Amino acid sequence: MIIDKLIDKINELNAPIVVGLDPRLSQIPNHIKESIYEEQGKTPAAAAAAIFAFNLAIINSIYDIIPAVKPQIAMYERFGPEGIACYRETVAYAKSKGLIVIGDIKRGDIASTAEAYSDAHLGKTDVEGEDIPIFDTDFITVNPYMGFDSIDPYLTDCEIYNKGLFVLVKTSNPSSSQIQDMITADGKPLYTHVGEMVDHWGRGLVGNHGFSSVGAVVGATHPAQGEELRELLPRTFFLVPGYGAQGGKATDLAGMLNKDGFGIIVNNSRGITGAYQTMKYKADDDDFADAAREALLDMKSDLEAHL
Repeated sequence: MIIDKLIDKINELNAPIVVGLDPRLSQIPNHIKESIYEEQGKTPAAAAAAIFAFNLAIINSIYDIIPAVKPQIAMYERFGPEGIACYRETVAYAKSKGLIVIGDIKRGDIASTAEAYSDAHLGKTDVEGEDIPIFDTDFITVNPYMGFDSIDPYLTDCEIYNKGLFVLVKTSNPSSSQIQDMITADGKPLYTHVGEMVDHWGRGLVGNHGFSSVGAVVGATHPAQGEELRELLPRTFFLVPGYGAQGGKATDLAGMLNKDGFGIIVNNSRGITGAYQTMKYKADDDDFADAAREALLDMKSDLEAHL
C-alpha cells in the first residue's frame, strides 16, 4: 500500500513533514529569473523554466531529510501549457530522488469528469489502446462535496495502481467554518459527517500499519476539530496544512496523533521554500536552497520537541 510506503519513509527519517512546492515568481531569486529572461524574454515559458530551476535546487537540498513533497498545481497552471509541463517535470524529478509526491489538485466533479482527472493524475490515459501515465503522482487531494460519485473513480485507480487520496475534511483556511462547521439535523458539524465518509471509503485500502491510503486533510489551525476527528477516524492518515505561515504550531498537532503517536504528515510551503527571504534565515539569493534546508531542520526539531 502506498500509505505504508509513506509511513515507512516518515519513520526512517523521523520526519512527518511534506514540503509544498508552491512557487511564485516573487519567490524566485533574481539571478535565476534574469538569466532565463535574457534568453527567452518575459514569457510564460521563461517563468516556467525559472520555477523548474528553483524547484530542482530546493529538491536537491532537502530530498534526503523528508519523505514527500506537495506541488500545488494552480501555481503552475497560471503559466499555461508551459506551466503544466513544469508541474509534470517537477513531479518526475521529485520521484527520481525517492520522494513521495502528493499532487495538490483539489479536484471535485461528477463521475465522468472525476474519471478523467483520475486517469491523468493517478492512473493512465488510454490513447487508442495504449495506456500512458501522465502526471503519475502518488497521492492527490480531492474535494468530496459533490458526494460519492465524485470520489469513486479515484478509489478504483487507488486500488489498481497503488495510489492514495487526501480528502478535504476540515481545511486550514479561516472561512472553512462557513460550510464545514455547519450544524446538521443530528446536531453534528458537517465536517464530522465528511470524515466518517472518508473512513468508510478507505476501509478497503488499509495497509500493514493500520492506516488507509484514503486520508483526510485536517488543518493545523483547528486543533480541537483535529482531535475530534482523530477520535472518529482511527484508520485515517491526516495531511495537515496550516503549520507556520498560517499560524499553526507544533503544540496544536498532538491531538491529531493516534495512541501510538502516529497518523499525520505536516505541510510547510513558503516557510521552507521562501525561508531565504525571511529575517530568521535571511540569505543571499545564491544560498536560497541552503536556507530551505536550515528551515526544514528547524521544523523537524520543533515537531520532535512537541509531538
